[in-house]
Amino acid sequence: MHATTILAVRHGDKTCLASDGQVTLGNTVIKHGAKKIRRLYNDSILAGFAGSAADSFALFSRFESKLEQYRGNLGRAAVELARDWRTDRMLRRLEAMMIVADASSIFLLSGTGDLIEPDDGIVAVGSGGAYALAAARALSRHSQLSARQIAEEAMKIAADICIYTNTNLTIEEL
Repeated sequence: MHATTILAVRHGDKTCLASDGQVTLGNTVIKHGAKKIRRLYNDSILAGFAGSAADSFALFSRFESKLEQYRGNLGRAAVELARDWRTDRMLRRLEAMMIVADASSIFLLSGTGDLIEPDDGIVAVGSGGAYALAAARALSRHSQLSARQIAEEAMKIAADICIYTNTNLTIEEL
């Protein structure tokens, strides 16, 4: 997945989701300040996307419906969205990945039916995802930084390396 970086960090008693703001079309930067993270279900759940914007909006809407249906139960809503995404012919064509989180859980969802909860409370997607993930893991293990500080510093490192990631960050915290 090109053109963005989304990072989730659960550290201490806080959970953060961070994203860059860059939108590209081919090798051209179209926008610098896109918002790729949303607060859902009475601001108790965070969701971020990597991929096609139109596809991501469709997924946000579908996920929000699942949250309402399962009364904010993140795990159940994520399982049901992953199932639908894998089995629904139209949803399978969507080119996006999502990270969703509440105060105690983080999940990565993809159109292939992946539903992954990271062991260490850190997960990232997008073109700069591997860089942000490596930086966040190192900072988490070898510093006293907060979840928000880890997310911010890791995203800055990813932006220094990945041409599809900028430093115009959006960070949401639970």
